[in-house]
Order: sequence, then structure tokens, then C-alpha cells
Amino acid sequence: MKWIENVFESILWNTRFFVLLAVIFSMFGGIALFVVASVDIYDVVGNVIHTYMNHLHPEDFHETIVVGLIGAVDLYLMAVVMFIFGFGLYELFISEIDIAKAQGASKILEIHSLDELKDKLGKVIVMVLVVSFFQRVLHTEYHGAVEMLYFAGSILGLAVALYFLHKGGEH
Repeated sequence: MKWIENVFESILWNTRFFVLLAVIFSMFGGIALFVVASVDIYDVVGNVIHTYMNHLHPEDFHETIVVGLIGAVDLYLMAVVMFIFGFGLYELFISEIDIAKAQGASKILEIHSLDELKDKLGKVIVMVLVVSFFQRVLHTEYHGAVEMLYFAGSILGLAVALYFLHKGGEH
């Protein structure tokens, strides 16, 4: 009976390698997001060069540039989420990343528990939401004092949330 238990436990333990699928595809997703964001920035820079070379200055030119760059920052942050998720899953379920320790790499990708992974992901996701909020604010039109009051309240709420998020972390 002991050998059945050993075989079953061995199979059970080795099923953790299915996590490698999530790790690999998280890395692919992060790389894809980095490429798309970089192409977006390349397009914005090309648009700026083209506009100034032809001595043009469209009415919404500045807004278009800022929105394009903020969108790229948003994609970069989401790519970072994918990388942190992939590294965290690998360290939790497979093995520590020995080469990172040998090179004295940053501890930002070092994950020791599921709670620590959730905490790191949560902070980056909040930053993604902040950037998305900023991007949407650029497109919003305000037609009265009440709307401006709501806008000010949302900024205050965001500031308070960031304060408490930052206060809870170690620096």
C-alpha cells in the first residue's frame, strides 16, 4: 500500500508543472504588450515628426499625442503585471530563479507567498487603473460646476487610495 501512496503523491506533486503553461503564456503576453506599446510610441513619434516636418498643427494635436503616450504607458504597466504574475507563479510552484539570486537582481520579482504575489499584482493593477483614469479624464467634457465637483472628488478619492496603498507597503 505504501508504494501506491508514493506513486500517487509523486503524480500529484508533478502536476504542479502545469503551472508552466501559465508562466510561459504570461511571458508571451507580457512580450506582446511590450511590442504593441512600443509600436504605439513609434507611431506617436512618427506622427509628431510628420506634423512638424510639414508645418502642420492640428487642433487636437497635443491631446492626441498625450493620449497615445498614456495608452502606451498603460500597456507597459499591464505587461509588467504579466511578468510579475509569471515570475511569481514560477517561484511559488516550480523553483526559485537561481540566476536572479546569483546576479543580485532586484527583489521586486522575488515572491515567497501567494499573498505577496497578490499584493505586488494589486499595486501594479492600481497603477494601471490610475493611468486609465487619467486617459479617460482627457476625453471628458465638463458642462457645469457639479461635474467639476465630481471630478475633484474623484481625484481626491484616488489620492487617498494611493496614500493608503503606499502607507501599507514597505519602503
